[in-house]
Amino acid sequence: MTTAWIVLIVSGLFETGWAIGLKYSENFTKLVPSILTLASMAVSVFGLSWALKYLPVGTGYAVWTGIGSLFTAILGIVLFGESIAVARLVCLGLIVSGIVGLKVVS
Repeated sequence: MTTAWIVLIVSGLFETGWAIGLKYSENFTKLVPSILTLASMAVSVFGLSWALKYLPVGTGYAVWTGIGSLFTAILGIVLFGESIAVARLVCLGLIVSGIVGLKVVS
């Protein structure tokens, strides 16, 4: 079960990779970012699929998307100068609490 959680977390990080990659690929018009984005998509979805053999689907999917959303938002702030408004940070904190809560009860 621990391995499934590790794979799920890594898959969530790869989800972040492909979300950021979409920005850099510029609608799949840049070759290298496009290839890296597609590879990240494949690794992310394959890892999620594997982890869901051992974890409840609702929990696994929510944690996967939560990790992807959280780190994509953080990288959006760092890389693209997106808003760092307090309300946005509070919402990111709620995502983190939801991820932790799902892990604790699963």
